[in-house]
Amino acid sequence: MRITRRLEFDAGHRIPDHRSQCRHLHGHRYALEITLSGEVIERNGDPANGMVMDFGDIKTIALREVVELWDHAFLVYAGDKQVRDFLESMTDHKTVVLDVVPTAENLATLAFRLLEPHYKHAYGNNLKLVQVRLFETPNCWADAIAPIDFVEPKP
Repeated sequence: MRITRRLEFDAGHRIPDHRSQCRHLHGHRYALEITLSGEVIERNGDPANGMVMDFGDIKTIALREVVELWDHAFLVYAGDKQVRDFLESMTDHKTVVLDVVPTAENLATLAFRLLEPHYKHAYGNNLKLVQVRLFETPNCWADAIAPIDFVEPKP
């Protein structure tokens, strides 16, 4: 069974080497979709009975590990010195310095890496983070997908 929880946040960024508008400082209303797979829990008396994972627990982890860190922040690439210097000149500005250029693809991959260890053993029902989808706009998104386990075919 697969389940998905969606959360939204606002953040600014720029793509320093972009040939068009994204090279400028700007912001987005991002949406983060977290998809988990696992067995439906069947234990009478368990608060998660009938669920893969409680949607509230998915939200709590995502808020703590990604959303609260990135929401209303400027996501800046460490190598973008000019913008980093500018942001660091502002007192108490919420800036998140990243080791990667903050494209939708890189942010989705980073969110996946930040979230994956926190869902892995949460419920003991073979729970697995299978996808993080990050919408940069309503029409543009990137999917970070867990590697599919390869099973050697039997001869």
